[in-house]
Amino acid sequence: MAKISIDNVTIDAIYSCVPSGKIKTSSYSLFSESEAILFEKTTGISERRVAKDHTTSSDLCFYAASNLLSDLSINLQEIEALIFVSQSPDYFLPSTSVTLQERLGLDKNCMAFDINLGCSGYVYGLSVISSLINSGLKRALLLAGDKSTISTSFNDKSTYPLFGDAGSATLLSFNKDAETMYFDLHSDGSGKDAIIIEYGHSRYPYNRYIDEEKEYEEGIKRSRNHLALDGMKVFNFALKEVAKSIEECLMYAKIEKEQVNYFILHQANMLINESVRKKLRQTEEKFPLSIHKYGNTSSASIPLTITVCLQNQIKERQLNLLLSGFGVGLSWANVFIKIGPIKAKCIEYD
Repeated sequence: MAKISIDNVTIDAIYSCVPSGKIKTSSYSLFSESEAILFEKTTGISERRVAKDHTTSSDLCFYAASNLLSDLSINLQEIEALIFVSQSPDYFLPSTSVTLQERLGLDKNCMAFDINLGCSGYVYGLSVISSLINSGLKRALLLAGDKSTISTSFNDKSTYPLFGDAGSATLLSFNKDAETMYFDLHSDGSGKDAIIIEYGHSRYPYNRYIDEEKEYEEGIKRSRNHLALDGMKVFNFALKEVAKSIEECLMYAKIEKEQVNYFILHQANMLINESVRKKLRQTEEKFPLSIHKYGNTSSASIPLTITVCLQNQIKERQLNLLLSGFGVGLSWANVFIKIGPIKAKCIEYD
């Protein structure tokens, strides 16, 4: 188990960005009325945000970052690192982070690289960028987001109505008086097939492996160029690992569960998050949800939930937060942080 404590790093602001386009679960034509009601009950998703065809995850992250930098009047020369966390980059190459460095007008001395992670990516990204800052950088940007809707088949009831699109930007800086961050990071590649897009990269390239949609079971029809999700395997994994690893992270930080103001979980689905909450024996109020309006937004779901659900509180006072990301990989990651007062904002991109 990789447990890491990091000092000297402050989160200065968190912005998120969602597309303006909304799609309601009840409008999905492959659902009967009863299926739509059951889906909303188990996942919590009544609507989600879907980006236009020409909009990418980097566009959403760029818009979040540019607004953050402008609102806080940040000197762009001070940004010494940019990390982009996503599983829907703009290109096979170059890295999307480099294109974002140029778009944002950051200095050429700014290091930039991508991290290919989804559901756990925000917490993993925080651990990497905080380590760099603790090593001597002044300021850095963590951009996390996904356009997951490009990966799903309309004919797959298990994935198509589940995912939404979003991006985020988190500004961090060196501060010798900052509270310690406590990370607990895990991975298990034996579960890689639980959430996978099999075709489309180096092992099975698009230009050599063209796959037609086929029906795997009633209501689940897709090609191997689409996202495949084994919901039961993911659910069992989450029940087995997430609550336990959250408790381990808090033990490492020497923090009692009652001292945590909010548990910000990856918004996989409401049933998983409710099961984790009950295992931890905490109240509903301590587990804010954004999934009902935005869907599963992959790497952006944690910062999106903070900006949507906690923006008024976090700008007024310091909060004790436990952030937990889990899913594709399989991988899971937790961090206990004390954060605030900071500016947090969710904006729309047309």
